[in-house]
Amino acid sequence: MTIRTDDPEANATQAAARALDETCMRAALAEALAAGEAGDVPVGAVVVDASGAIVGRGRNRRELHQDPTAHAEVEALRDAARARGAWRLEGLTVYVTLEPCPMCAGALVNARVARVVYGCADPKAGAVDTLFAIGRDVRLNHRYAVLGGVLADECAGLLRAFFAARRGRPAPTS
Repeated sequence: MTIRTDDPEANATQAAARALDETCMRAALAEALAAGEAGDVPVGAVVVDASGAIVGRGRNRRELHQDPTAHAEVEALRDAARARGAWRLEGLTVYVTLEPCPMCAGALVNARVARVVYGCADPKAGAVDTLFAIGRDVRLNHRYAVLGGVLADECAGLLRAFFAARRGRPAPTS
């Protein structure tokens, strides 16, 4: 959501934040594309620090590893924790192409991330906005900010094309 003000500096700050979100989501989309090419559901994630540097990458690898926990977010959190030498990922933002499921939303709480940005909503398992709001539940020991819908059409299109190909049908256009 964009809030227009008469303050050019505030508008420039908003535009810069939106541009960073889109750039980081494109990095997550690249991970998702690689997952799809490897035969896994095309979901990708990156973990980013305050400067915009990627400190962790992940993609779905459930089929590759035959591991039900090998979701993109978990893989990205593990990569970031290894890179930082700490499991607490305070101050970091996770960008993921599909709204996190309950397992991943909980892992994001446990990792103490500051923010989660996702591409398209998940009507069947979305746990940060759609079905649950795990990252904003005041009963938990940590909460994170959530922004959804960044490059949503591109993220959803990648998933639609993947599943259409699996079913032997042409990809839907919308």
